[in-house]
Amino acid sequence: MENYMETQSETNNESIHTNNAGIGNAAQKIELLIQNIEKVIKGKRPQIKNVITCLLAKGHILMEDNPGTGKTVLARTLAGSIADSQDGSALFKRVQFTPDLLPMDLLGTHIFDDVKNEFIFKKGPLFCNVLLADEINRASPKVQSALLECMAENQITMGETTYPLEKLFFTIATQNPIEMEGTYPLPAAQLDRFYMKIYFGYVNEETELEIYNNYLHISHNLEHIQQVLTRQEIIDLQQEAANVFIHEEIVRAVSNIVRATRVTEGIALGASTRSGITFLKCLKANALVNGRTFVIEDDVKEIATAVLDHRLMYKNKEAKQHSLQQIIAKETDRLGKLKLF
Repeated sequence: MENYMETQSETNNESIHTNNAGIGNAAQKIELLIQNIEKVIKGKRPQIKNVITCLLAKGHILMEDNPGTGKTVLARTLAGSIADSQDGSALFKRVQFTPDLLPMDLLGTHIFDDVKNEFIFKKGPLFCNVLLADEINRASPKVQSALLECMAENQITMGETTYPLEKLFFTIATQNPIEMEGTYPLPAAQLDRFYMKIYFGYVNEETELEIYNNYLHISHNLEHIQQVLTRQEIIDLQQEAANVFIHEEIVRAVSNIVRATRVTEGIALGASTRSGITFLKCLKANALVNGRTFVIEDDVKEIATAVLDHRLMYKNKEAKQHSLQQIIAKETDRLGKLKLF
């Protein structure tokens, strides 16, 4: 057993060393992107890192909070920081979700071309690189469902034709708290398409005072966002994230957490296998965002709630506050005792 552990340790160290080759360059690019966003979004580094984690994991993110906390501005700033390597501009589209929105307003529609004497497909705003779905829960579930295929499979099917989306396709959705008037709860299938759900929150008193004193300068930065990374560089970083090393014990911990959500007393509906796969992808991306080529137990602590909480159905408020946290704490304590790295 001792020899096995030594062999495993050598294998792990070799994997980490192999992955270290491009970490410096990747870390510099990620930090450059974070700092560029922070010129506009003040005091929100953890939330910015979560958004970039989802971007590098090839997923999508849902941000919830009251209006006026900076969710929309963050999405605009991120999109403005990415340039197309060919024409110098990334494809950014914003859709304001309202109760009268129709699926065709997102997907596109067929219109008649008088010159060609035939119907042609006019693409909707979903054909972009970065999509801001603003106040997504103000639209009906029918409209929200229009996002399912594009977020899960990176394609849109209209009639008998399937249209591939851009290789880099990232959805940032914002929603108001469900208690607010005029909101619809997102269907479970739609929630499952978001790799993370985060709460934006208000900034602290010192940061808020800084924003008030410098709001003109911040507005100027938003209007003149510097493009710091190309679209291809983001795609390359996504590949770097996929190559991050993850120890088999951390994979086991993910499995244990996911399975525990299905048998815990206070949870009515636990996490799916797809949730576990999403968790692993986000762990790798989060490690890269934090400048590492390997996942550690701190990554599990950092993102587990954001990845899993919105996929679960709780029996009561008390269970929502404590059940998942207890599951995560149990597994991270186990990982800490193993001293993997």
